[in-house]
Amino acid sequence: MMENVKRNYMTFGIVAVLFLVFLAETLIGGSESTSVLLKMGAMYNPAVVVEGQWWRLFTAQFLHIGIMHIASNAIMIYYIGQYAEPIFGHWRFLVLYLLSGTGGSLLTLAFGSDQAISAGASTALFGILGAMACVGFKNRESDILSFLGRQALALAIINIVLDLFMPDVDLLGHLGGLISGGLLAIAFGDRTYQNYGRLGRVLAAAGIVIYVVVTLRLGMNVNL
Repeated sequence: MMENVKRNYMTFGIVAVLFLVFLAETLIGGSESTSVLLKMGAMYNPAVVVEGQWWRLFTAQFLHIGIMHIASNAIMIYYIGQYAEPIFGHWRFLVLYLLSGTGGSLLTLAFGSDQAISAGASTALFGILGAMACVGFKNRESDILSFLGRQALALAIINIVLDLFMPDVDLLGHLGGLISGGLLAIAFGDRTYQNYGRLGRVLAAAGIVIYVVVTLRLGMNVNL
């Protein structure tokens, strides 16, 4: 067990932080309380644009609404992290996770309802799935990486299809996380596996810049 923790300490650290934040939500007034969610940084488009609370794009991924919400996300983070963290490395995994979560919030800002309050680590989770899918596709000659990539893509597709029938789920956040994770994995490819080369990294980096600029511009125009 301790060896597993040492090998995937970022994964365990993320799960620990999520539960600590959830505990804080519960003590303050309950994780399903609208006022608590807004106070602690849940995603709410008018607050981001009109009140300038841009940190919500980042903080929303640490909050959860109800015990089942955090339990399901924590289990998935633990499961996926066992494979993803060794592939990307500790710090690269953490950066992918955090930036993907923020990227998911950006798509919610651009196209989401200005009445909705959203939160959860699933935006970051979808980013890791997108990153693993891209690495697996490029490393098709590797049985392990190829298999993990296909599994990650299949899991992402299945969950997106399920999202279509679940009105309270932030589908846009999931799609945004998936896109962000894929682009980030290509842009910051590691030498420990076959990456997309200089041109691929440049194009992916350009894609990230375009994604950020477009979603911010759309979000500001729609919510003002």
